[in-house]
Amino acid sequence: MRQGKRRRLAHEKPERGRRYTLEEACLLVKEVSFTKFDESVDLAVRLGVNPKHADQMVRGAVVLPNGIGKVNRVLVFAKGEKATEAEAAGADFVGTDDLVAKINDGWLDFDTVIATPDMMGQVGRLGRVLGPRGLMPNPKVGTVTFDVTKAVSEAKAGKVEFRVERAGIVHAPVGRVSFDDSKLAENVATLVDALIKAKPAVAKGTYLKSITLSSTMGPGLRIDPGTITVEA
Repeated sequence: MRQGKRRRLAHEKPERGRRYTLEEACLLVKEVSFTKFDESVDLAVRLGVNPKHADQMVRGAVVLPNGIGKVNRVLVFAKGEKATEAEAAGADFVGTDDLVAKINDGWLDFDTVIATPDMMGQVGRLGRVLGPRGLMPNPKVGTVTFDVTKAVSEAKAGKVEFRVERAGIVHAPVGRVSFDDSKLAENVATLVDALIKAKPAVAKGTYLKSITLSSTMGPGLRIDPGTITVEA
């Protein structure tokens, strides 16, 4: 079957206007994947917040119990004992000014950047490079810390950072099409739980306005928030 036909059939399968249970969506997202590669599965959550106001910004990080099915290349800016700790924890790249110079020259073969607080003076010079790519270390998500062992371990285990965009939507990966649907569901519930816990005190009305699950090339599947069980 040609890819064009597979794509059309995949997009026709979801029922228009229907909100699926979490379990149904995690099963269907695998069924409507029509490519030959192991697509990423992503969650898009529209929140009832206005990110233009600083007190309604939603940002954080969470370690998904089943990872995201991707090898996370971790870079750590640290020196001395902390550099040794980062290497022992499994960091792929560890350094100081040498890495700053390399990144300034265009090198970006990494997925997560961690820095000890005493290195932020040097790392700050990379703001224009790392910032737009969402790679700038930030204490709010645990990537500016002296506990580099924990930070590296969490990054390698599948820690996902999230931040609400201007339109009030959070996008984040929750796994791969090859994942068992129960593991996808567990990851989704964990991420939604983290979003609920990050709800700004000033946010009024409906907070979880819509939740959509999709693979890289597949159609979006609306999920009924009431079917997602989160921790009390």
